[in-house]
Amino acid sequence: MNKIFKTLTLVVAAFALFSCGGRQAESASAAVEEEKAILVSTATAVMQEVPQTEVYSSTVEAYAINNIAPQTPGRIQSIRVDVGSFVGKGQVLATMDAAQLDQTRLKLVNDSTELSRLKSLYEEGGVSKSDYDAVEMAYKVSRRSYNNLAENTYLRSPISGVVTARNYDKGDLYAGQPIFVVQQITPVKLKVGVSESDYTKVKIGNQVEITVDALPGQTFTGKINKIYPTMDAVSHTFITEILVQNSDRALRPGMFARVKIEFGVNNSVVVPEESVVKMQGTGQRCVYVLQPDNTVESSIVKLGRHLEGSYEILEGLSEGDVVTAKGSTSLKDGAKVEVSNN
Repeated sequence: MNKIFKTLTLVVAAFALFSCGGRQAESASAAVEEEKAILVSTATAVMQEVPQTEVYSSTVEAYAINNIAPQTPGRIQSIRVDVGSFVGKGQVLATMDAAQLDQTRLKLVNDSTELSRLKSLYEEGGVSKSDYDAVEMAYKVSRRSYNNLAENTYLRSPISGVVTARNYDKGDLYAGQPIFVVQQITPVKLKVGVSESDYTKVKIGNQVEITVDALPGQTFTGKINKIYPTMDAVSHTFITEILVQNSDRALRPGMFARVKIEFGVNNSVVVPEESVVKMQGTGQRCVYVLQPDNTVESSIVKLGRHLEGSYEILEGLSEGDVVTAKGSTSLKDGAKVEVSNN
């Protein structure tokens, strides 16, 4: 009986010893797993010149738009241009019925003749000054009426441009809508809303670069022509007007355009874009800085311009700091890392 008891005791002790040893082995294995270093590559934050470039969306606009129409309703006698026609300043685009103009011309001729006759008499003392002044005034009124009617009978373009709308045909009775719309497209203009933080950097005369989706591969040069004096209280932007000479008439009103404006150059810290990590649950960005003991600590950064393959860092990092690059997304504060040579 005693032998059986001793045997059972030895078995239990051996089992307990085996079980304890197994747990210790598992704990040791877990500790090794926890301390296993994460493989990363690193980069050094460097100082370099960063062009302060911003790209804005805009729409090409005509420099000037004129609605061509007479002052009063009347019959359209002739139409001389059509949509798409390029017209010069002062060119006759349409002619209205000239009956009233002809009557006014006859009156002007009569008044001119009468004025000439009385002028000779007045110089000889044959008529009073008041009579002469009355005839002279009648002549001036007739001449003004004639000029006004002529302007509204022979409809001329006040600008050089392209006809973009025609609302009547020959023989129609004009009754409100403009007969033509003429738009000046040499030059054209674009308007962009620039952030108020760049207000002091924008100067009249500065050159800008323009591209349009309708003309891929082509780049146009414009100049800042006007800076609006007020800010939009909601968007905190101000309007900047760009002028493009457009001598080849390639740009047309309504085209979607992108305007690239240079605001100078900053000397800033730059790191690879893969070093920048978005912090979960926030809109903040951070980088992981390598410590002497091969651990990492996060540093919240303020981003500037996004360059090709890298970011400008405005705050949160200094020149010479060593940051993680590849493998940064799997890191956390205090993590042990192994630096890859590749």
